Amino acid sequence: MSDVILSTVDEGLARLTLNRPERLNAFNAELAHAWRDATVEATTRDDVRAVLIDAAGPAFCAGGDVIEMATTGGSATDIAALAEVINTGIRALTESSVPVVVAAHGTTAGGGLGILLSSDYAVIGARSKLGSLYANIGLTPDLSVSAQLARAVGQRRALQLVLQDRLLTSEEAVDWGLAAEAVAGEDAAAEAVLVRQRAEEIARFWLDGAAAAYGHAKRLVRSQPERTFAEQLTEEARSIGAAMATPDAQARIAAFASSSGGSR
Repeated sequence: MSDVILSTVDEGLARLTLNRPERLNAFNAELAHAWRDATVEATTRDDVRAVLIDAAGPAFCAGGDVIEMATTGGSATDIAALAEVINTGIRALTESSVPVVVAAHGTTAGGGLGILLSSDYAVIGARSKLGSLYANIGLTPDLSVSAQLARAVGQRRALQLVLQDRLLTSEEAVDWGLAAEAVAGEDAAAEAVLVRQRAEEIARFWLDGAAAAYGHAKRLVRSQPERTFAEQLTEEARSIGAAMATPDAQARIAAFASSSGGSR
């Protein structure tokens, strides 16, 4: 696999590291195809129970590589096709039953925001900035930004972000619900390390617990817009019934009952 994404699996955790630091991990054709391949593999492997996405260098992801777009003369059709390649990876993450945490230090902008929104839990740095910035160069949101941003923050806030050149501070990003938490470090480099460490703690929490149950809870929430209210209730009932039959749930329920005699 191309080294523009570094991919490892360790004790159930797949770590995918965006690795074009000299371009702030902006997507070009090489990274797009590596991203698709890495995310599809990670979410379909039997030995992966959680995914962590982070990035090398001073920023998480600046979206598309606009400089390369301008200098290589790619057509509108080429750009749309490349976006679809990246979208395959986004769907792999959001449609899977594998929980995903992102460690997004530094700046996240444009399509990078879509990558962040494809995670189920986002850890950012106290110095982090997040924004859209598409219209600054005459483009429109892609990589799931228009699909996921309003669901995450509400339509009015989503419009504020895509209709201005605003970059949210880390405090605003947490307040809006784009990130779960922000981690502070003594300087930018130290902060990036701490963001990655905190994201790994979240992933290890899932792995040390009922990872399958966390994954299916994620799936229920992520897939809810596809169903009516009644259909969602039916799917919840089916899902909890299926979970109840697993050896992991049986063991955990028995341990809980013997220790406390309580109910869920």
